Formats: sequence, C-alpha cells, structure tokens
Amino acid sequence: MSAAERRARLAGYPALLTQGFRPFFLAAGLWAAAALTLWVVMLNTGLSLPSRFDALSWHIHEMLFGFVMAAVAGFLLTAIPNWTGRLPVSGAPLALLASLWLLGRISCLVSLLVPVWLAIAADLAFPFALVVVVARELIAAKNKPNMPMMLPVAVLGIANLLMHLEAVDANIPVGLGWRLAIAAILVLVSVIGGRIIPSFTRNWLVARRVAQLPAAKGIADRLALGLLHAGLFGWAFFPEFRPTGALLLLGAAFNLWRLSRWQGARTAAEPLLIILHVGYAWLCVGAALLGTSMLTNVVPQTAGIHAITVGAIGTMILAVMTRATRGHTGRPLTADSMTAALYACVIVAASIRVAAAFAVSAATPLIVVAACFWVVAFGLFVLRYGAMLLLPRPGT
Repeated sequence: MSAAERRARLAGYPALLTQGFRPFFLAAGLWAAAALTLWVVMLNTGLSLPSRFDALSWHIHEMLFGFVMAAVAGFLLTAIPNWTGRLPVSGAPLALLASLWLLGRISCLVSLLVPVWLAIAADLAFPFALVVVVARELIAAKNKPNMPMMLPVAVLGIANLLMHLEAVDANIPVGLGWRLAIAAILVLVSVIGGRIIPSFTRNWLVARRVAQLPAAKGIADRLALGLLHAGLFGWAFFPEFRPTGALLLLGAAFNLWRLSRWQGARTAAEPLLIILHVGYAWLCVGAALLGTSMLTNVVPQTAGIHAITVGAIGTMILAVMTRATRGHTGRPLTADSMTAALYACVIVAASIRVAAAFAVSAATPLIVVAACFWVVAFGLFVLRYGAMLLLPRPGT
C-alpha cells in the first residue's frame, strides 16, 4: 500500500477515494456504457430529455465532457504524483472532485428544469476545479516540463462553455465547441501516447532481450506533433478551409511514421501493450480520413470524426485504464481473456461506426450495432475492473 493509500485509509476513507484513478476510471466506464445506451434509445424511439441540448448535442457533449473528462481526470490525478513526487489527491478533495463531475452529468440531463446560468455553472465546476488542482500540484512542485498539460484541460473547459452557449442560441460558430474539444483531447493523446507507448514497449522488449527497441525522441516527433496539432486546431476553427485538410494528411503520415518507430509489431504477444499501438494507429487513420474529407467528397467527415473518437480516443482510454488499474492495484501487467475481449469489442465498434459513415442506406442499423459493441466493451471493463477499483489492493 502506498503512503497516500495508508493516509486515506487511516482517515477512514474507502479504497475508492485513495487515488484519482479509482473513482474516475469507474465513472468513465459506467458513463461510457450508460450514456451511449441512452443515446441509442433516443435515436430509435424519439425519446427526448429535459435538457437544453438536443439529442445529438447531448450525445456529443456527454461523450466528450462526461466520459472523456472522467478518464482524463483519472489519468492526470494518478500521473501527476509520479511526475512531481507529491502525494496524490485523495479523501475529501477527491470525493469533492468526483461529486462535481456527477453534478455536471445531472445538470446536463435536466438543464431545462433549472435556470440557464445554474446549469452551465454546475457543469463547468468540474473542469474548472480540475484545472485548479492540476495547476496547484505542478506549480507547487515547480514541475515545468509538465506544466503545458494544464492547457488542453483548460481548453476542454472553454470548449464545454462554447457548447452550452451554442445550445442557448448564442452567436457561436456551429460545432466550434465539440471540434475544439476533440482537438484538445487529441493533443493529450498524441503527447502522452508519445511518452508511454515507446517507454512501455522498450521495457517489455528489454525484459525479453529483444535487440530492436523503439527509436529515441527527436525532431521527427516534434514535427509530427506540430503538423497534427496545427491541422486539428485549424479544423476546429476553420472546418471549411481546404489547406487544413492537407495539414491533417501530413500530420497523419508523420505520426504513422512516428508510430512505426516504436516497434509495436514486436509486442503482438501482449494485448495489454499492443492495444496502445492500435489506439495510436486509429489516431493516424482518423486524421487522414478527416483531412481527406476536407479535400474531397469521397470521404464523409463523420468517418474521420468517429475514427478519432470511437477508434483513437475510445481505444486509448480503455488501454490506459486497464493498464493503470492493473499496475496501481498490484496486478500483473498482462491481459487476461476478458481484457483482450473488451479490446476486441472497442476495435469492432470503431470499425463498424466508420463503415456506417459510408453505408448511408444502412447507417442506422450499423450505428446501433457499433453502439452495442461499445457498450459491451465498457461493460466488460466495469465487470472486470470494478472490484479492483472499489477494493483495496491485495495483501493490504
């Protein structure tokens, strides 16, 4: 048991509140399945919520600012102590953060029943609090290399506000909020992925005495990130500006080359590791499809968007949540059969959802099938990892 866990347990807090990954990974898994189930019901029955968001906007909002934000919070609150050497947020402060996340979900479900300002404030309380906590920890530790991590989280808060303002007919460019959120999330995925994927791969290959190791970071990595990020934010603000499509295609190509340097093919024997490479490959595919959609009518924009969201973001979040949960609860860093199955389900979900963008006549049934695989993937995560997140680590 870590010092933080001992401190929280001695104070009478349950295991769930000893480290940030526990409540937020559990919340991410539950909400990913529940929110998408509700969306499919609305899609097929015409059911409406007492929300200022229409059904599609609510679906987009809750995937980005409910599900993804919970996963981001769980990752950052767990990683920052490793970056800074400070004790993790636990106990009452962690419970408050989790409660603010839940308050946001409730406020978006029933925003028509409360004043506009109250619904918006309730939902923005969590991203604001998370930025404050992240900033406090990094500044207190004078951890300059990781201080840029505050920026994408802050951008997510701004993007959330923009979606709320658009929902009440403010003069906001259509879709700017969710596009900006996707761009910010992919900045986190590409930067953090570039740290953990080659590092974990190197460790695994060294342990098996494999000579071919991931290439060291260099100018190629910076160029790949620069092109991708420029293309993503260009698309967020100017979605009809064709040269941005070329930037995205270049970013996709350079990031695919970047990924090829990480020796992912040599990790096929370990699903817990190769799934990280698969998730990053989806990012490259999504950026390429999105860029192509801006240059030609052959590829629909929704194909790129869902390759990014269901493929890259969904897969990477499951990959990180499973690995971090196993590692921080003292389990072996290897995937069991249920873990491998949930990986397969999210990959199938992404593939079918991208296909639905091309198969217009069969789009609705394909969307439903893709949603079912997504729900099964995150349902399996909750079934397999829920007890790990709720209970103390073995032997404590």
